[in-house]
Amino acid sequence: MNRATVALLAALEAVIVAAIGLAVCLVPLTVLWATQYQLGASFLVIWRAAADVWLVGHGVNLTIALDPQTVATLGLPGAAEPFQVTIALLGFAVLTAGLGVRTGMRASETPFRATGALSALGTFLAVAAIVTVTAGSAPVQPSPWQGVLLPPFVYALGIGAGFGFAALRSPRSAVVADTPAATGTGSPAQSRDEVSGPSVLGAAMPGVVAVRERVAAIPAPVRAGALGAVRAGSAAAAIVIGIAALVLALLIFGNYGTIISLYEQLQSGVAGGIALTIAQLAFLPNLVVWLASWLIGPGFAIGTGSAVSPIGTALGPVPGLPLFGVIPAHGYSFGLVGIVVPLLAGFLAAALLRGTRRTQTDGPLALALTALGIGVVAGIELGLLAWWSSGALGPGRLHDVGPNPWLVGALAAAEVAVAAAIGLIAGARARR
Repeated sequence: MNRATVALLAALEAVIVAAIGLAVCLVPLTVLWATQYQLGASFLVIWRAAADVWLVGHGVNLTIALDPQTVATLGLPGAAEPFQVTIALLGFAVLTAGLGVRTGMRASETPFRATGALSALGTFLAVAAIVTVTAGSAPVQPSPWQGVLLPPFVYALGIGAGFGFAALRSPRSAVVADTPAATGTGSPAQSRDEVSGPSVLGAAMPGVVAVRERVAAIPAPVRAGALGAVRAGSAAAAIVIGIAALVLALLIFGNYGTIISLYEQLQSGVAGGIALTIAQLAFLPNLVVWLASWLIGPGFAIGTGSAVSPIGTALGPVPGLPLFGVIPAHGYSFGLVGIVVPLLAGFLAAALLRGTRRTQTDGPLALALTALGIGVVAGIELGLLAWWSSGALGPGRLHDVGPNPWLVGALAAAEVAVAAAIGLIAGARARR
């Protein structure tokens, strides 16, 4: 497979990834347009609405300016002035990043991984630019620079993760990319090991070699401790998110009747109900992160002055989204028991890390620094997720929706670090 073929296949895959995300928005809106509005409006309106939703799903801010008649109909306080919607429907970002992982893994299987990744990213950036230019209308305007940059950024995160997964599957530490021997133009007698040798790799990718040399200069115990902290911290964050997802599933099952009654009150019809359900599915990752923030301690808000936390719940008017039926008016009955989750996650991640013998030193300082690193990594990751899942959902008090990322990150780091220290000590004793 030559360089041009890799680039073309990667570009095609990027187009398909973007098309899948756009189709998730466009298909239900088209059905709604055909059944409920009898094709009366221009299809451009449907396309712009789908494009706006897709962009919001990748973190792009929308500026909305409603006309007086719409403001009077909706009755939203503060809607007379232009307002922003900055909360991302993370389901679209998860979809794009997940498909990006597949792109990265496929590109890593070729001798031109850099070419494949750059071709896919460039194509996705072009698609995002086209969507941004054609999106928007008089009442709704997406941020131009965010529309061009944020969707490719999400896709790039997925591609990078795909490269990482491929590297974990492969025992080789040397990477062959875009070298003459990889194209078959070098000497047939030259082996793969010779191709990946220092001289050829240094000529092809001097930056990679320089980074490798700097990493090699770091003492082995420090490298092992840092790598272990990243792995265990990421595992702890994943455990918290996984348990939050399980809790959300149980809450949806337990509040099924409330959710159905909210659907009936909206009277959106079959097509409108399908479109609303897809929008809520895209919002599910946000709720998972919100529940993770609740388990950590700070909780989340649904409007300025509101709070849903283990300490107490104070809710004002809540948007009539059926999925919000999982949030009880008086809080969750299990209270502060939820704080056991991040503690358990930190303990398990650290104990498993210690059991794999990745931490070679048993000194108190080394254990303390490793535990602190685990907590910092988990806090940063959970804080970033909290930041991305929050934002403005509408005008007035809806300007503040979601968890506080600084509180989530700080408390998660402290809880996981303390539990990780206990887990490292327990793992060390188990090894003895």
